Amino acid sequence: MTLKIGIVMDPIDSINYKKDSSIAMLWAAQDKGWDLWYMEQHHLYIENGVAMAKMAPLSVARNPEQWFERQEYQNLALDELDIILMRKDPPFDNEFMYSTQILEMAERKGTLVVNPAQRLRDCNEKLFATQFPQCCPEVLVSKNSDQLKAFHAKHKDVIFKPLDGMGGTSIFRVQEDGVNLGVILETVTKYNTEMIMAQKFIPEISDGDKRILMINGEPVDYSLARIPTNGETRGNLAVGGRAEGRELTERDRWICKEIGPTLREQGLIFVGLDVIGDYLTEINVTSPTCIRELNDQFGLDIAKDLMDAVEEKWQSLQK
Repeated sequence: MTLKIGIVMDPIDSINYKKDSSIAMLWAAQDKGWDLWYMEQHHLYIENGVAMAKMAPLSVARNPEQWFERQEYQNLALDELDIILMRKDPPFDNEFMYSTQILEMAERKGTLVVNPAQRLRDCNEKLFATQFPQCCPEVLVSKNSDQLKAFHAKHKDVIFKPLDGMGGTSIFRVQEDGVNLGVILETVTKYNTEMIMAQKFIPEISDGDKRILMINGEPVDYSLARIPTNGETRGNLAVGGRAEGRELTERDRWICKEIGPTLREQGLIFVGLDVIGDYLTEINVTSPTCIRELNDQFGLDIAKDLMDAVEEKWQSLQK
């Protein structure tokens, strides 16, 4: 069956070819014989009540020298596509929100958007995790400096982070001595005007921040541990963390079972769980990564499994 699949992503010519998950998805879709259409966020628009995009036919190759060929752009209605992958990286700003509203118009016409537009708006990476307190460390979400300072006084060693960050940006650890606590809170809350997350520090971060990929509520059998470099408390690859694949532990699988039914219920086909030690810390729904690293280390084809799940979901919508 030939389907038309579009992707909204950051510029394809500037991706990291060796690690990019979106290109793996495009390879898998093309291998299935699907037609690929390429868009960036600024290409989306509405004309006379119709969700539109300036989009281009795309072909991809497993070639580090030339991994894509893009044809001429055309102005088409989004609902001419069967499936759209929303792979624009955070931050979640007003432009991102407007994009989800445009994509939702296409959903109402029958196009499958992965992940669903409303869920992209509703499921903040950090706040979503708090819906599963049985899986999380002790957490406070607030912009009130007195509450945040009291949380630190109780737990002694705390991570403070903004709710809209990615890649480890603006994450601060404050230990028992409380050095610079005041200025850190001023900085992260922007003087008590923006909510942040305070999270009890998990010492097991030294052994890695594990990314577990979930496809339609079921985990891939291996996680990718992002291990901090010396002097760092962040394992994010974007700040120099080292990647190491691992089999899921019994605790990892328990966390997945706790969260999986909710993911399926909300139509979240592709999600990344972040787990440190025994605790869930974030649920990534916007543009989860680590497909390529896990494929390379364990001989997997996660993107194919994902596209099979996407096709199954699309077929269910045709009934």
